[in-house]
Amino acid sequence: MKQNQNIKYIVSSLIICFFFYCCKSKDYIAYYNKVNEIDSIYRMAKQPEKAADLYHKLFRKYRPLNQERIEEYETYIRISDRYHKNFGGKKSLYRLIPLIAPYWRYKKEDPKFIKLYKKYGIDSLSMEQKVAQWDKSLNKKLIDSFVIAFERDQYGDRLNNSDRVENDLKNAELLKWTFENHGFPSMQKIGLYYKDAFMPMSVLLLHMADYDEYHPYFKTKILEYIKSGECSPRDYAAMMDRNNLHHKTPYPYGVYQGYQNIKDSAQVNRNRKSIGLPSLKYRNKLAKDQADSLRNK
Repeated sequence: MKQNQNIKYIVSSLIICFFFYCCKSKDYIAYYNKVNEIDSIYRMAKQPEKAADLYHKLFRKYRPLNQERIEEYETYIRISDRYHKNFGGKKSLYRLIPLIAPYWRYKKEDPKFIKLYKKYGIDSLSMEQKVAQWDKSLNKKLIDSFVIAFERDQYGDRLNNSDRVENDLKNAELLKWTFENHGFPSMQKIGLYYKDAFMPMSVLLLHMADYDEYHPYFKTKILEYIKSGECSPRDYAAMMDRNNLHHKTPYPYGVYQGYQNIKDSAQVNRNRKSIGLPSLKYRNKLAKDQADSLRNK
C-alpha cells in the first residue's frame, strides 16, 4: 500500500513538473500573433462572437495578457458577457485585476468597467482589496532601485551630455543585474507607479539603444523576455529602431518615430510579425481606434 502511494506521489509530481515546464516554455510570440489575428476578426471582420470563441481557446493554452490598445483579455470578457458566453465569471474577472492593476488609478474611473464587475457581484471595495493584494506582491527592493533609476534617467531633463551618459550607463548596469538576478522588471514585478514616480520600462529600454557596447546584450536578452511574455514587443522594437537610427540604417520594425527611415515596408512587416507585432497598416488602425475611443469618453 505504501509503495503504491509513493508511486502515485511520484507520478503526480512528474505531471505537475511537466505542466509548469510547458507553461514556462510557451513562446508568447505565437500568442501575440494569434491575438493580432483574432483582433482583426473582431475589429475588421466584425465577428465578435467568433472572436470570443477563439480567445477562449487561446487562453486555455496561454496565460492571458492584456496589451495596450488591444487589451485582449478584457475584450474577451466584455464580448463574452455581451453575447452570454461563458468566460469563467468571477474567477476570470478576478484574474483580470492583476493585469489592469498597474493602471488602476485610471481604470477605477471607468463606469462601464466597474458596472461589469458589479453585474457579477464584485463591488468596488472587493476590487480595491485585490489591487492592494497585488501591490503587496510587488518586489519592493526592485521598486526602490528603479525609482532611483528613473530619477537618474530624467535628471536635468537629459540636457547635460556627460550627466546623461553617466546616468544611462548606471541604469544599463542595473538592468543587466536585474535580468540576471530577478528576470525582466515587468509591471507585474515593480508596477507602473510608485507614489509620485512614473516608471515606464519602455523609456529606459529606449535609452539603452544609445550605447553600442550594451546593445548586443540587450538585443539578445530582451528578446527572451518577449518570448516569455514579460516584455512588450513594441518596447523591444522601439529600442532596436532607435539603434538603427544612430547608424543611419533602415528601421527593422517601424516603431520609433513612425514611418521615417522605412525603406521596405514588406520586410518591416515580416520583421514585426517575427516578434508578434501587427502589420504597419493594422498598427495604424489600432492607433486610430484608440484615439477615437479616448475622444468619445
